[in-house]
Amino acid sequence: MLTATRARPLAARAVRQLVGVNILDLATRLAAQAFLAALPMLIAVASFCPPGWRHELRRSLRSLFGSGGTEAAMLDQVYAGDPQTMNSWGAASVLVALLSATAFSRALQRLCERCWHLQASGMRILLWRWALWLFVWLTALFFQGLLHDGFGAGPVLGIPLQAVGAVLMWWWTQHLLLAGRVPWRPLLPGALLAGTGVVVFSQVAAVWLPGALQRSVERYGPLGSVFTLLSWLIVFFTVVAAGIALGQVCAQEERVRRVLRIPAVPAAEGDGVTSATP
Repeated sequence: MLTATRARPLAARAVRQLVGVNILDLATRLAAQAFLAALPMLIAVASFCPPGWRHELRRSLRSLFGSGGTEAAMLDQVYAGDPQTMNSWGAASVLVALLSATAFSRALQRLCERCWHLQASGMRILLWRWALWLFVWLTALFFQGLLHDGFGAGPVLGIPLQAVGAVLMWWWTQHLLLAGRVPWRPLLPGALLAGTGVVVFSQVAAVWLPGALQRSVERYGPLGSVFTLLSWLIVFFTVVAAGIALGQVCAQEERVRRVLRIPAVPAAEGDGVTSATP
C-alpha cells in the first residue's frame, strides 16, 4: 500500500489523531488493567523469587515510583518476602494471576491497533503474543533498577540507558502486538516519543510522587495511596498512548519517511491521507 499525505498542517492532523483514538479513555483502561492485573502478578511472581531477585524488583519499582517515603515502605512491606505472606501464594494462585495479567497486554494491543487504525487480530494469532509480552516486560522490569543506577555510574549514564531501553521496548511492543502488520521503521517515531516520554515523566514523578503519597495517606488513610497510584498510572499511560498515536502521524510525514526510508505507511480513512495499491 502506497500513501501520500495531503497538504494539511501536522498540528491539525496530530490533534485529530489524539481526539480520534480517545487518548484519555485508552490511558484510563490501561491504568485500571495495570493496577488490577499487572501489580498482583508482580506480587505473585515475587513470592517464588529468590531474595536477590525480590531485592532487584523492589529496586526497580523504586526507580519508577521514587526512592523514599511512604511508597518505599509500602514496597518493602509487599516485596520483602515475609514467609507467611509469600507462602500464601500457591502455584495455582500464581497461574491465575499470570492469566489475568494478559488483560493488561490485551489492553496494550487494543491501544496499538486503535492508534494505527487496524482491525483486531484473531485470538490464535495474539494469544502467545500476550504471554510473550508479559514475560519480556517482567524480565525487563527486573533490570530497571540497574539501568536507573547506570550500573553504578549514576544518573548521568542511567537516564540515557533507561531511555534506550524504553524506546526499544515500545518499538518491539508495537510490532509484536500488531502481529507484524506494520513494518519496523514506521513504528520507530512512536517508540521514540513513548520511550523518551515515560523516562522524562518517571524522573519528574520521582520528585512529585513521594510527597503526594505521603499527603494522601495522612488525609485519607491507606485508601489515599490507591487514588494517588491510579493517578500516576493514568498520566503514565497517557504519555504512552499519546506517544504511539503521534508516532503514527509523524510516520506519515514526508520528511520523516525520507529519513527513515519508509516506502509505505498504513493509513486510516479520513485522516488526511490518500492511498493507492500498486
